[in-house]
Amino acid sequence: MSKKDIILKAENISKQYRLGTVGTGTLSHDLNRWWHAIRGKENPYLKVGEINDRSAKGTSEYVWALQDINFEVARGEVLGIIGKNGAGKSTLLKILSKVTAPTTGVIKSRGRIASLLEVGTGFNPELTGRENIYLNGAILGMTKKEITSKLDEIIAFSGCERYIDTPTKRYSSGMTVRLAFAVAAFLEPEILVVDEVLAVGDAEFQKKAIGKMQDISKSEGRTVLFVSHNMAAVRSLCTRGILLRNGSIFSEGKIEKVITDYISLETQYQTFINDFSDYKLDYNYFEPKEFSLITESNEKLNTYVKNDSSIFVKFCFSLTELIPNFNFGIAVYDINENLLFLSLNTDIKEHDKTQLGMNTFTVQIPSKTFNEGDYYVQFIASVHNKYWLYEPNVNAPTVQLKIAGGLSDSSIWISKRPGILAPVLSYKLNS
Repeated sequence: MSKKDIILKAENISKQYRLGTVGTGTLSHDLNRWWHAIRGKENPYLKVGEINDRSAKGTSEYVWALQDINFEVARGEVLGIIGKNGAGKSTLLKILSKVTAPTTGVIKSRGRIASLLEVGTGFNPELTGRENIYLNGAILGMTKKEITSKLDEIIAFSGCERYIDTPTKRYSSGMTVRLAFAVAAFLEPEILVVDEVLAVGDAEFQKKAIGKMQDISKSEGRTVLFVSHNMAAVRSLCTRGILLRNGSIFSEGKIEKVITDYISLETQYQTFINDFSDYKLDYNYFEPKEFSLITESNEKLNTYVKNDSSIFVKFCFSLTELIPNFNFGIAVYDINENLLFLSLNTDIKEHDKTQLGMNTFTVQIPSKTFNEGDYYVQFIASVHNKYWLYEPNVNAPTVQLKIAGGLSDSSIWISKRPGILAPVLSYKLNS
């Protein structure tokens, strides 16, 4: 990547906040900072503070929302910034958009930056949609002539034409986002920064907005920084990603790798479950004991498995009474919680094999079914055609399944293939 291609650069960006206060805090702290500054010394409060872990109780009143962030973005690139709530994503975007200043470090950019950080940011609720288009355009550095030339396109894309001369205080949050995105996208900033606000829009608008961002990056060579918790949207839009954790960059690189790292962080790998305290039932006759993934040799899975390996799901449970038509099975989901398939032992002959006391069922997932990636296998159970004990996707025991890329017996596919599943099918030619 040549130097001239770099349009945005973050160098040693850190942001410190003092908890419970607005501004810098007490007068004594301000005087201490001033005294160090006039002597040419570093701010003493930069030496204190804790990492930004919102779930843990700390001892310091200072916290680093961001610490030592360094990255570069090339012209025309779509960079995904992901991480769990509180990781520092919005703080980073506010610094990039010059809404707030970093405590240390510098942002270098070449071109105008347009931001969609929160619903209604930059809109005056007393002004109409049309007036807010001109206001927002002026804030972005556009002339009235430039804005007027794009006005019809902005209104048409937003889908708010009927309400364009109505004050935006009467708009829904979805309408406001539609108009704000249309302004930012059509007024041609060199860098477009989009936070989670698109989640407010409906499915039709999200698809439209993602298509527009793809167009402006590929066709028009403009740069997009995109934050979202929707991994499907991040995967379809972004080519490269940054994963933030507790205010620091945890992972950076190709988007598939960064998403995999994110999922690995967010979900602890579980080979089996033997604590069912979170899965209490109203039905006393049924007691779950263990839910696990095992190999063909009955060993528990504790690592990635190859696509061409058979996977067995084992579940142990106890019955204190025999229930006619007792039904059980599995549901399998991808990392975005899309149901891939559901299987139940609907064969009545199998129902009759349950016994008082301990029962163990094992189900085989055929080899060469999954693509490389992470999946979730969920236990489901019901009394056939009457009621669920464990309903799909509702408070049911779940274990994680990790599939490694490629087939061990194939020289054709050596990496992740397109699609969610990747079955190897049999073909016949001229027969």
